[in-house]
Amino acid sequence: MVTRADILRYAEKNYQTKPEHPWPESPTSEVLRHRRNRKWYALITDVARNKVGLEGDELIDILNVKCDPEIVFALSSQEGFSPAWHMNKKHWLTIILNGKAADDEVYRLLDLSHEMTG
Repeated sequence: MVTRADILRYAEKNYQTKPEHPWPESPTSEVLRHRRNRKWYALITDVARNKVGLEGDELIDILNVKCDPEIVFALSSQEGFSPAWHMNKKHWLTIILNGKAADDEVYRLLDLSHEMTG
């Protein structure tokens, strides 16, 4: 299962990106940006499970990534994914970090998001 820490290590190793914390009132929200153009390629945060279509209101980590609309459409109804939480639902996808999405798929989508926003 890919964790928040795994994603942050991957981003630092592969893109030399360190997370930013733009909202003092939400210290668990971390933005990953390109170093040159400052565009976001990922948002990692925690939300109540019911915000991403799961039962309960316990907090769960999610990863929002930018994707082609066809990928968003194809994956958003599959287990481990959700329409983008708090972002454009046509171009962004939420990956629920609960082990349901395959590890290689999480990293592939993060790579795609980095490429699309660069």
